[in-house]
Amino acid sequence: MAEKSIGLIELSSIAAGFEVADTMLKAGNVRLLLSRSICSGKYMVLIGGETAGVEAAIAAGAEAASGCLIDSLVIANLHPDVFIAIGRTQPVQPNGALGIIESFNVATLVRAADAAAKAADVQLLEIRLAMALGGKAFVTMTGDVGSVQASVAAGRAVLAEAGVLVNAVVISRPHPDVYREVI
Repeated sequence: MAEKSIGLIELSSIAAGFEVADTMLKAGNVRLLLSRSICSGKYMVLIGGETAGVEAAIAAGAEAASGCLIDSLVIANLHPDVFIAIGRTQPVQPNGALGIIESFNVATLVRAADAAAKAADVQLLEIRLAMALGGKAFVTMTGDVGSVQASVAAGRAVLAEAGVLVNAVVISRPHPDVYREVI
């Protein structure tokens, strides 16, 4: 399946999360990317697939949420690096500047990561979603200083507009020990 879109549902109930995940997978031709409890006692279901399937699955999941829905999103034509960075299992060697964008909200961080990846020639290193982060999320990226600055600005704008920006920084020449913490 050529994944072009991503969908996410964030719920206030772990039990509802399992039911919603099952409903979503039965409602559309989608692939489960993540389904897990997250900090603050919430649950997150993240799927990928063709836009129509993702939209159908998110609609069905939101309906099955039984009042436990916190947030949902569908992003069509997602930058391919976002899929890779969410599921990153192998470290990537950083190349140049380091950019970090941090959000109070999981769904909006995914939107910000997509905007950052599309804004300039950067490589997303990792997207970390709410695990051991008090419900927050962040994305890290690398590239030349100008590209990282442009990408961080694009992601920052998405988060600021939604009112969920924690912080966004660009470190032009990170100390090697800082990069070791990232990878």
